[in-house]
Amino acid sequence: MTDHRPHVEDLGYEAARDELIDVVATLERGGLDLDSSLSLWERGEALAKRCEEHLAGARERIEKVLAADDDE
Repeated sequence: MTDHRPHVEDLGYEAARDELIDVVATLERGGLDLDSSLSLWERGEALAKRCEEHLAGARERIEKVLAADDDE
């Protein structure tokens, strides 16, 4: 079976978040074999990390703007 999902690194915040929601829902439903569950869990971990990276970048941008406003 070929995996047609985009690379996690290529996903924007919203796409990564939405896929992560789907991954969690699928894992919570259960019924997958162990290998499929582990693979999906690993994808979920990568998606969560990607979301954190996007949020950290957004936080940094906001802090820079606020710091620039303080300098004025």
